[in-house]
Amino acid sequence: MVPEPTQSANPVARPLVIIPTYNEAEGIAAVLDRTLSVSGLLEVLVVDDASPDGTAARVRAQPAYGQRVHLLERGGKQGLGSAYRAGFAWADERGFDAVIEMDADLSHDPADIPRLLAALESGADAAIGSRYIGGVRVINWPMRRLLLSTSATTFARIVTRLPLTDATSGFKALRMDALRRLDRQALQAQGYGFQIELHHALWRSGARLVEVPIIFTERREGQTKMNTSIAIEAFLRVLQLSLK
Repeated sequence: MVPEPTQSANPVARPLVIIPTYNEAEGIAAVLDRTLSVSGLLEVLVVDDASPDGTAARVRAQPAYGQRVHLLERGGKQGLGSAYRAGFAWADERGFDAVIEMDADLSHDPADIPRLLAALESGADAAIGSRYIGGVRVINWPMRRLLLSTSATTFARIVTRLPLTDATSGFKALRMDALRRLDRQALQAQGYGFQIELHHALWRSGARLVEVPIIFTERREGQTKMNTSIAIEAFLRVLQLSLK
């Protein structure tokens, strides 16, 4: 019997938090401050899609900018999936061994990052923050939004057989080694459907997926990016994945 990997056997030496932004100037400073305070190992990459509200300027004003805080500015709004693909490539080129996906609005608690990294150090290739494992852990969501999210993840699980309670989770830690085994350009979705297809691709590649319970709190600043077209895109992408 092969023993389970221990934390010391799989250390995460250079973790990078990737935060896609579009019009997040109101809250980005607080997100950066709280994230950097979690661990001295963490660095942060903000991928900003030419936010007209000055998000990029707020990032450059952060005292750790150019040291632990980095900025990838893009020419316009290109979508969540594109932002993460660009962030993964940026991390790969600079030798980071793990990346953390996280939203810019404190709906994901930076204090949970050590638990996600600990799961990687215990042998996981992907540690996925789950809002639904062992019950619902969502604060301040309207019932319509909660039903949409739970229905989407249930649909994805049934149709693709993806073994996750929260297939649409956007809060996770990933080993770069696992991401390198994927054809990342084949990940086509731009909204939260990107999370489903990323999880599916990792699972199909043989990566070890572990879910870590988290509490999700509705955004404190700004407006949600969720809309009908994003939901339709995710639905169609799940149907495509079911054919593989």
